Parts: sequence; structure tokens; C-alpha cells
Amino acid sequence: MNRQEYLEQISASNRPVKSRGTKFNKILSSKFFLVGLIFVVAFVIIIVVGAILGGNKNGAKEKAFALDLHITYDMGVIEKYQKLVKSSDLRSDSTSLYSVLSNTSRDLENFLKDTYGNTDAKKAIGEKKQNELALQRDGLESELFEAKINGTLDTIYARKLSYEISLLMNEEYQIYSTTGNDTLKGLIDTSYNSLKNLYDKINGFSES
Repeated sequence: MNRQEYLEQISASNRPVKSRGTKFNKILSSKFFLVGLIFVVAFVIIIVVGAILGGNKNGAKEKAFALDLHITYDMGVIEKYQKLVKSSDLRSDSTSLYSVLSNTSRDLENFLKDTYGNTDAKKAIGEKKQNELALQRDGLESELFEAKINGTLDTIYARKLSYEISLLMNEEYQIYSTTGNDTLKGLIDTSYNSLKNLYDKINGFSES
């Protein structure tokens, strides 16, 4: 090998290797690829948003049926123990609470029937939620029964009513925040404000 051939060989070996990613980079930067990528991302976003909205809609339905059952349970407890309360003021507030719950239940049941037909509330919320509400009701009745035996019914009754009102208000807030239905929002808003006023009164009860 002469000197010239040797220099040419060295020169060839030192030339930069053509990047393997050049073709791939061209594909990534092409207009068609970018348009396709944007389309795919937009499609995924639409699916995710749709799933969220659908989940919220179903969540509002279940929460509305659960609220109706909770109200029914509370009304049953009030009917049973309100007549045993000694304080006329507390009994009057309890009567007002029963009236608010009755009106809310009526409006809510009408809405649910118009919206979902003759759907059974217990089936709509599922067995787990049914059991939770039943245990909650049984626990409430047990405490009130014990308070009646111990002669502390008025104090415990006011305390438990305040707690139940706070639970109902929380459920109503969740429904209001979840639903996009103006009719449901309207009846929930009316009930929530009435419950808040009664909460302030009953929670401040002090047996003299």
C-alpha cells in the first residue's frame, strides 16, 4: 500500500457516520405526523372528559337516591322520638325539621320518578350503601333509646338531630356540586338553606 492509499484509508475511517435517527427525525417533524398526533391527543381527551362527565352523572343519580333514603330513615326516627321530647322549643324545631325533610323528600321523589322512572331506590344505590344507611339509622335509634332510659333524651336528641342535619347538608352539597340538572340544583338549594337555619337553632339547644 503506497502513501496515498494509506492516507485515503485513514480519511475514510474518520468520516462521520450517518445518523441512524435521521429518517426517524424526519418522520417526527413531518406535517402529517404532527397532525395525526394532535388528532390522537384530542381523541383521548374527549374520551377522558366523557368518562368523567358520565361518572359524575351516575354519581349524582346514586347520591340523590341515597339522600332520599336517608331522609326517609330520619323522618321515621323523628316520628318515633319527637313526641317524647320535653322541651317545647326543641319539639317545635323538630317539627320544622320534619316538615323540611318531608318537602324535600316529596320534591326529590318527584324529580327521580320524572328522570329515572320507577327505579327502586335500594337497587339504585346498591346493597353496600343500603347497609351503611341501615346501620346508621339503627345506631341513631339505639342512642336515643338509651338516652330516653337515662332521662337525657332532650340533650341527646338535639345533638343527634344536629349531626343528622350536618350529614344531610353534606350529601346535598355533593349532589349540587356533581349534577348539571337545574331542577335538582334548585330543590337541593332550597332544602340546604332550610336545613342550615334549623341546624343553627337545634345545635344551640341547651336544656335548662
